[in-house]
Amino acid sequence: MIRTPLALGVAAAALAPLLGGCTTSATGAERVASAPTASASDAPRAKNVILFIGDGMGISTITAARIYAGQKRGQSGEEYVLPFETFDHVALVKTYNTDAQVPDSAGTASAIHTGVKTRIGMLGIGPDAPRGDCRAGEQYSLPLLGEEVKRRGLALGIVSTARLTHATPASVYARSVDRNWEMDGAIPSEQANFGCRDIARQLVETDFDMALGGGRATFFGKAGQGQRTVESDDLPAEWVARTGGTVVSTAAELAAAPEGKPVFGLFSPSHMTYMGERGSDSTEPTLTQMTAAAINRLDDDPQGYYLMVESGRIDHGHHAGQAGYALEEADEFANAIQYAIDHTDPAETLIMVTADHSHVFTMSGYPKRGNPILGLVEAPEGGGEDGPAGEGPVLAADGKPYTTLGYANGPGAVTGERPVPETGIAARQQSLIPLGSETHGGEDVALFADGPGSDGVKGVIEQNLIYHIIRRAFGWE
Repeated sequence: MIRTPLALGVAAAALAPLLGGCTTSATGAERVASAPTASASDAPRAKNVILFIGDGMGISTITAARIYAGQKRGQSGEEYVLPFETFDHVALVKTYNTDAQVPDSAGTASAIHTGVKTRIGMLGIGPDAPRGDCRAGEQYSLPLLGEEVKRRGLALGIVSTARLTHATPASVYARSVDRNWEMDGAIPSEQANFGCRDIARQLVETDFDMALGGGRATFFGKAGQGQRTVESDDLPAEWVARTGGTVVSTAAELAAAPEGKPVFGLFSPSHMTYMGERGSDSTEPTLTQMTAAAINRLDDDPQGYYLMVESGRIDHGHHAGQAGYALEEADEFANAIQYAIDHTDPAETLIMVTADHSHVFTMSGYPKRGNPILGLVEAPEGGGEDGPAGEGPVLAADGKPYTTLGYANGPGAVTGERPVPETGIAARQQSLIPLGSETHGGEDVALFADGPGSDGVKGVIEQNLIYHIIRRAFGWE
């Protein structure tokens, strides 16, 4: 199915500089664009909105994933086109948090789902609240898109390959002054008596229609092989008693879940298994299978739906300095997006694809066209800019080859004599600064869009404007 983008009818230049609903002392660059003053009543409206978030999928990751996907399919790679790269509307998105040049997923995803930029490490709480202060957080709670979706009668879906209590999926439904408060025992004892609910508890008290991902241990006590402080805790059972929904733990159970009832899928104790590590006997559904299940079920709602799909383990592959894992996750992410393109009506569904932030991930070295993206650099015939081609891989000044992909920091740092680098999907790329975990990058990320409301995606925008683009597409602004 070919999707044709439809007009939003509101120019980005008409946007007024406001913080988006939170009283704050922020000025200048910390203020962000909000809704337009012009009415969007005549603009085509979306019945459904699907937001795909590739966690950590910066521009360099998109480029490397394009080449990786093409080479998997027998091409040289550079000419390959990822599904979302055909979308007509593209913008650059500024990702900083109110207190951080380089952001985290809690602050960035909260901007997307509240319309307000927030502090690093906090979910659904305005920037005036200090991190970790439960009582202060209650004073600065922000509206959540997930809550509004249900209040207006639409279906709500959340899909992630990370724990469902992790920052990006949690931003849809949760408020927390600390993203790490995923379960009750994570809340410090001095804060536990102030009424803050852990993120897992908030999810089971949310009226979602589909929630699929990892993180089973945060919902159970020890009796259920979980990590909650009360041994008998079984939050999914509480959710079933309240909603009449179905809890599933395997791909087969997901496929067999009864129609017409909400579905809660917990497919692994923590994050779901990397695609690059899954065997043929894996019981976990792929991101494409979870996306398909969500679209097929949510589409039954006559009022429409909002679906957030996160490829959470792109980010984790980068943090580990293992680009191959990140790119394999990105390829599966593209497969899920293709499914959505093929199984939705472009006249009524807005599809957006973005990242919450980037990583310090690079491509370099003048490799020849079609050089294996996970391999050693080999020069084009006649040589690269740095000199003539030789036999085999190009050698660095230390007399050893190097890879096209690398990191500015992370666990692959070379602290003594540099070894010959590893190659292949499980290899850890070499990096410059030694850190236990590679860090996020602070540069802008891309936003691709197609469908009703997509022509609001253009130029260079603040990240929290995505929230307003979604609301305008639904006709709520």
